[in-house]
Amino acid sequence: MKMPHSCFEATGRAADYARNLRRLMARQGLTLEELARRSGLNLRTLKSLLRAESRPHGRTLQRLARGLDVPVDELFQDPSLLVHRLFDRRTNPLVDEVVEVQHELFHGWTEAEFDDLYSRFGHGGPLTRDGAIAVAQAINRRRAVQRQVALLLETSEADLLTSFIDLLYRRALVSDP
Repeated sequence: MKMPHSCFEATGRAADYARNLRRLMARQGLTLEELARRSGLNLRTLKSLLRAESRPHGRTLQRLARGLDVPVDELFQDPSLLVHRLFDRRTNPLVDEVVEVQHELFHGWTEAEFDDLYSRFGHGGPLTRDGAIAVAQAINRRRAVQRQVALLLETSEADLLTSFIDLLYRRALVSDP
């Protein structure tokens, strides 16, 4: 029996959730029972997700993310992109050393920020220790500015900030070749 197109798409997405759930559990060495305890989801729900039998509801995704201590978007990761992530991590092993030695520099980082760091290359090859630290500091500066902007957008200064950003954006467009 042929599956309707929309069911096929849902099954494909469910398979992506299942692959991501397995990957995240393996990365943290979690059993189903441990994930059930940490997420508050029952074993039947987790097994169903791992078999790609259903598409999880938003609340389920939130609980999974909380139980896995990852952002919800990590559950939506396109599995085909993981090959690039693994390549970047293998070609920049020095980054792991920097993360281990200066772990405070990476507090609160998302998987996307680590991907950004690992994907950077120095001149002629992988990052150096100093280069990895400089990139991490630049990412932290960007995070701080984004937090400040988010806060200011909630204040009476939002219009002024928006105008200023528009001005800077137009200026950058004109000055770039």
